[in-house]
Amino acid sequence: MTGEVTLGPVLFNWPVDMWRDFYFQIADEAEIERVYIGEVVCSKRTPLFEKHIDEVITRLERGGKRPVFSTLAEVSNALDRLQVKRMTAKGEAAIEANDVSALWHLEERPHDIGPYMNVYNEESLRFFASKGAQNICLPPEMPASGIAALGQVAKDVDVALEVQVYGRIPLALSARCYHARAHGLTKDSCKFICDRDDDGMVLHTLEEEPFLVVNGIQTMSYRCLNLVNELEELSGFGVNRFRVSPHAAGTLSVLETFQAVLDQKTSLDEANSRLEECGLKVPFSNGFYHQKPGIEWRV
Repeated sequence: MTGEVTLGPVLFNWPVDMWRDFYFQIADEAEIERVYIGEVVCSKRTPLFEKHIDEVITRLERGGKRPVFSTLAEVSNALDRLQVKRMTAKGEAAIEANDVSALWHLEERPHDIGPYMNVYNEESLRFFASKGAQNICLPPEMPASGIAALGQVAKDVDVALEVQVYGRIPLALSARCYHARAHGLTKDSCKFICDRDDDGMVLHTLEEEPFLVVNGIQTMSYRCLNLVNELEELSGFGVNRFRVSPHAAGTLSVLETFQAVLDQKTSLDEANSRLEECGLKVPFSNGFYHQKPGIEWRV
């Protein structure tokens, strides 16, 4: 199998020391090259860890990593716009655009397209490629048939294709902050209440079944996406990069497990067993890939 394992941006509001130390560990111990970094969900979180950005980037580069700055996925006010402008003004830094507002500042210079940009068909892929996109991470709800179709087009226009293969699935973004509202607060006076839940706040159905997860303004799956069984097929479709979304525990082991499968150094049964032990400790899902409800797990 060909391709590389990548690490997506931290989507949750972790304590600043935990955030910094996580990237230090990745810099020193992870056998990967491409690491996405930056606030994707809520611009109010950025000042919390901004003072550590330079030292984290230095540590990552010293460890042989290539940092890629991910922009906000929802831009709805002046603070959001300012953050996108500042992020895209980082000289020759690699940028992943998660909202079209970022493209205004990139002015067709080489960049990446993140999974929030909804590249669902061949024409949208060609359009972003014509504007300077060199790597496109597809939305996680894409089925196998769609990924296969886009794989051929990506090859034709010389764009690398990336797919999330592990972690909670980003499903939606809202102008309101669900986390704040659940605690009787507003978005403007949230007191950064989302920092209480390192992997998001679990929502239950009326029957008390865990169903979704709230992460600030973001809604995510409760179950953990796991496409380790589909890696070989994805590689055959022309997918170049396989993204692991970070969580509070076990991310380094998850990265190692996916890399071992790519290198054909472990079996799928062994890989799934390791992922059950080291990751989120919630049920897996891969339904979207198989064109079924996303919550389903098909082996």
